[in-house]
Amino acid sequence: MEKYNYKTKPYEHQRKALIAGADKNEFAYFMEMGTGKTKVTIDNLAYLYYKKKINLVVVIAPNSVYHNWANEINIHCPCETAIYIHKVNKNFEVKKDKLNFFLINVEAFSHASGVKTLESIVNLYSSSMCVVIDEATSIKNRQAKRTKNICKVSQKALYKRILTGSPITKSPLDLFSQCEFLKPGILGFTNFYAFRARYSVMKQIQIGANKNLLIPIYYQHLGELENKIKTFSFRVRKDECLDLPPKIYERRDIKLSDQQIKLYNSLKENCRAIIEDEMASYNNKLTEILKLQQVCNGFLKTDDGETKEFKNSKLIELTNILDEVDGKVIIWANFVHNIETIIKTLQDKFGTISVVSIYGDVPVEARNSAVVNFQKNDKVRFFVGNPSTGGYGLNLTEASTVIYFSNSFNLEIRQQSEDRAHRIGQENKVTYIDLIAKDTIDEFVLKSLNQKLTLSAQTLGEEVLKFL
Repeated sequence: MEKYNYKTKPYEHQRKALIAGADKNEFAYFMEMGTGKTKVTIDNLAYLYYKKKINLVVVIAPNSVYHNWANEINIHCPCETAIYIHKVNKNFEVKKDKLNFFLINVEAFSHASGVKTLESIVNLYSSSMCVVIDEATSIKNRQAKRTKNICKVSQKALYKRILTGSPITKSPLDLFSQCEFLKPGILGFTNFYAFRARYSVMKQIQIGANKNLLIPIYYQHLGELENKIKTFSFRVRKDECLDLPPKIYERRDIKLSDQQIKLYNSLKENCRAIIEDEMASYNNKLTEILKLQQVCNGFLKTDDGETKEFKNSKLIELTNILDEVDGKVIIWANFVHNIETIIKTLQDKFGTISVVSIYGDVPVEARNSAVVNFQKNDKVRFFVGNPSTGGYGLNLTEASTVIYFSNSFNLEIRQQSEDRAHRIGQENKVTYIDLIAKDTIDEFVLKSLNQKLTLSAQTLGEEVLKFL
């Protein structure tokens, strides 16, 4: 790699990452959240621009992330740039004397309009452009419409990059479509079923009267897969490269009320019957599981749409914790009902101005001001959010305590939301507290997350770390 003049000084691991991927046509930055993979990618793109390899970059990222790229480009890119945002900047025109960026959300590729937009760009500029997918697990589902569309339309682009800190969130099979985007056959297989047969052992189960489903029962040859991945990627974890304070995990066990226990046990029996019913649909089974989680979190939405509330032991424990800890606090919850109840409780106890929030009902334009207020305003102490909405791309390093009012089964969302606080700029140890209703589905969810974390570490050849 030739000499490159950085605009912002890199850490040593960022310099090594740039050297590893600098001239490659396709490359994966599997860098853990908070290690600066966006900066490294911007430097890589600027390097290719200076080498006269590209003059256009299409960045595809989740809706909650892609707007952030404009700010990151302005901070880190050493060359003159022109930045266009899909559906914001109406007139897109590549300027010859600048490195052009076109930012678009991954969700757009579930619709014809997003596909046509990228298609028209690729047809004109394929030989001088790079397509970047940030949070590449957004295309891990090979059967999703957006995955198929992105992989097909981007095929002609000369340069491609994918970025994610957690390429494996459920199983090693998550890797196939992410890597297939980079280059068909880069993992040694152009056929998914051949790839699956090599790295997993499947079992057929019956899910209906005339329907069967293949599920993996264990994985194999993971060392071989790890070695293949290393040939076109750079992997780094925060504990390997940054002098960040440690993560500390705590668990607070919550006892359900007698009313909750009675209802929970009744719903559990019904849930077991539906799950074991071969004729029951996936959605019906999921609905019963959600009901169990709702009861653990102090409410239940009935089949007729009413919300039944209980004395909420988690909410009581939450307020007890907030009286114990100092400084700013992030509170994650998965249900809107809980989020709104938490916000009202905190406003009543600590004052209206003490709380900011990001969840589905908060307008996109208000979310940035919520982050700025949390980071800059001393009167704002609490950030309350849904991790699937606010857990990506945000910098919330003013917090040193993160509380999980509830968890989902999604490992990526858990890891992403954890690292809103634990990233470059964090000066204090970060304590993560899980509120767990004892002997309930809460414990099963946490166990499931740890199992997925173990499998990911084994595939990537890393030490196994657990939440608790």
